[in-house]
Amino acid sequence: MIIVTGGAGFIGSRLIHGLNARGITDILVVDHLGKNDKYKNLIGLVYNDYLDRQEFIEALDGEQIESEIEAIFHLGACSATTELDAAFLMDNNYRYSQLLSRYAAENQIRFIYASSAATYGDGDEGYSDQGDLLKYKPLNPYGFSKYAFDLWAEAQGYLEEQVGLKFFNVYGPNERHKGDMRSVISKSYDQIVQSGQVRLFKSHKEGFKDGEQLRDFVYVADVVEVMLYFMDQPDLGGIYNLGTGEARSFKDLVLATFSAMGKPAHIEYFDMPEHLRGRYQYFTQADMSKLKATGYKKSFTRLEDGVKDYVQNYLAKGN
Repeated sequence: MIIVTGGAGFIGSRLIHGLNARGITDILVVDHLGKNDKYKNLIGLVYNDYLDRQEFIEALDGEQIESEIEAIFHLGACSATTELDAAFLMDNNYRYSQLLSRYAAENQIRFIYASSAATYGDGDEGYSDQGDLLKYKPLNPYGFSKYAFDLWAEAQGYLEEQVGLKFFNVYGPNERHKGDMRSVISKSYDQIVQSGQVRLFKSHKEGFKDGEQLRDFVYVADVVEVMLYFMDQPDLGGIYNLGTGEARSFKDLVLATFSAMGKPAHIEYFDMPEHLRGRYQYFTQADMSKLKATGYKKSFTRLEDGVKDYVQNYLAKGN
């Protein structure tokens, strides 16, 4: 059996889709569905069972999971960079991850978990997954919760066998339930449909023009390929970046969205709210050399190609 926490979420549901494409259906989905439309991400997927997050924790504590577990993909977390309740994030992201990581280590189960590029902070120390984890300074409580777990897993020696993936800016189908935390592509698509234009933050940092803030945007299909690669390579451990290795601007992203929709480009720039300015990353770019050194050879989807596929084959069809 394979366990996917956060299995009804954006990346988790696409991972289950990827597992199903391999013919794998003995999957336990763990999530907390709440009151949004996240449940729709599970429609059409094949899995063995579903447990709420709290039911799952109780089942582990009571040793009630009887199936042999091959792997745990731990993607369940609050990923809102605007969430300011650090106590909640440490319980939901840090403590929960500790529980599963320790369980996997004690039972010799493959454990692959979601870290985040938010752990790198403003980028002054670079974006290398081969450096000293302590030198990075996250800009928000979410980034700190992921940073704290990375440090804990390293201190336990678990990263010799377990894998943490520092997701950069992931986009693609099944993210609409995330509301304001969904990708700029998804939000731009809706704005174009409604008004024919897109609004982007102005720059408040010297050296960056409006709309020229840079991110490493990675298509979710590529993210799934990397996660499955690590499932197939049980001898690999450690923390790895998961981006494309190429930073692109938000303006590039929006122009690609207009193009995929066959619409003329109209962009309006507006002031970034004051409360975000001190926690905003102006540049992210994954150093992908560590992943490549393991023998991973698949190329990453070009931004314009990923946006076109997402817009035309998913967003335009209501997905």
